[in-house]
Amino acid sequence: MVLTPKESAKLVAGLAKHVFIEQAGVKRLALAVLDGMKTGKIREGNFSSVKIHPKSDDARTVDWIFVLDTLNFSFWTETGASKWRVNGETGYFAFCAAVSRAIDEGKPMWDPRYYSQITQWDAEVIFRGDDNVNIPLLQERINGLHQAGRVLLDKYKGTFAECVKSCEGSAEKLLRLIVREFDSYRDEAEYEGHRISIYKRAQILVGDIWACYEGRGLGEFRDIDSIAMFADYRIPQVLVHYGTMRYSDSLTSKLRSDEPLEQGGREEVEIRACSIEAVERVCEEVRRLIAADSKLGLNPSDINAILIDHYLWDYRRDHAQELEHIPFHKTRTIYY
Repeated sequence: MVLTPKESAKLVAGLAKHVFIEQAGVKRLALAVLDGMKTGKIREGNFSSVKIHPKSDDARTVDWIFVLDTLNFSFWTETGASKWRVNGETGYFAFCAAVSRAIDEGKPMWDPRYYSQITQWDAEVIFRGDDNVNIPLLQERINGLHQAGRVLLDKYKGTFAECVKSCEGSAEKLLRLIVREFDSYRDEAEYEGHRISIYKRAQILVGDIWACYEGRGLGEFRDIDSIAMFADYRIPQVLVHYGTMRYSDSLTSKLRSDEPLEQGGREEVEIRACSIEAVERVCEEVRRLIAADSKLGLNPSDINAILIDHYLWDYRRDHAQELEHIPFHKTRTIYY
């Protein structure tokens, strides 16, 4: 049996030897989140406010999001290497710019009839950089598109919208469907004799649909709280910055030496799983603060792990230089 991401996170946090969650840091971050809610910085509509994200009024949107999240992994740059750039953007935004550019050039990137047969030459053109730097793991991205496209064509009428509709408003059901049907989303590992899951990309796919549609239409999920944060290699930097998470001396030394962590290894699993549990505790604390102060004009249901994740990811981008001294773990993998 595979534990859910939230179950996995709780288990790992209780057994972790290299990553620790600090209650003082949980409270510190909860206050920052609450402030973001009061100022309107944290809200459902932030996804669509990004100019290169698809908009909810586009008929292709849910399939466009599916392609984005099927390919949303491993954008970090080796130390000393040149960054992959598209239209001046780097990382995830370079990737979104490449997909958007391909659509503008007439390539139906949202259509599995197209991407299930995409060639390496096609992919090289689509993901060409501003210079001679290539996107990492190009062949793995091609493989993921081929497999996902075939599943949609064979079982879901050629559209991810059918997957969403078949789950009848349940985020948990959709999460299970994604990891069952699409191989590249099966982000699991062994830890202390347990089969645990992180499911970063599967969860972000559900979360992106919910956020894009602002909880309405195809994005209406009655159990959106079942989705945890999206454990990657950048958000832990912010959690360490706030003192919400702390690393052992040996792990800190390893990260500072730029030593890659093995995908599924103890240290990598602990960083990612404890990130999930830390955000769960922050969410609980924010809800407690809201419930204790009716003058805030907020409801505990106004916050969830998805919105906190968005806040942390934006914070990392907005304070990139300030956080540069905090090392992030480097694992070259298709899972995040």
